[in-house]
Amino acid sequence: MMSDLEAALAAASSPSWERRARAGRDLASFAEVPEAAEVLVRLLLDDEDTAVTRRTAEALARVGTAAAVRLIAVAVAGADGNHADWLQTGVHDALAEADGVPDVAAVCAKLAQDQEEAVRRGAAEISAWTDGTRC
Repeated sequence: MMSDLEAALAAASSPSWERRARAGRDLASFAEVPEAAEVLVRLLLDDEDTAVTRRTAEALARVGTAAAVRLIAVAVAGADGNHADWLQTGVHDALAEADGVPDVAAVCAKLAQDQEEAVRRGAAEISAWTDGTRC
């Protein structure tokens, strides 16, 4: 029987954008698992549909752990302008929730000390997005 992680990893390669977006949501809680992290970054920069980008970014921002926000930061650092806009929209979607949203800005402050320059750059960008937002 396939585990939730295995099923979500398989769905991440689906030709259906809806299945890929669902996979991004389902994988978000596995952000610290290297195999899932690699797939999540691919979904954040989905070549086929920016809805996958937006929904995966939203799911990771809702999880709000250092591992989850770090993946958004990696994607932001490698994103073109269009993907960056949808990454930002996904983060804002999560932050717009009334309650239970982690403090993404505080996580970004920690990621500003990351060893990888791309993570520091992406975290600074995400931090700027959260400015003035209740987070």
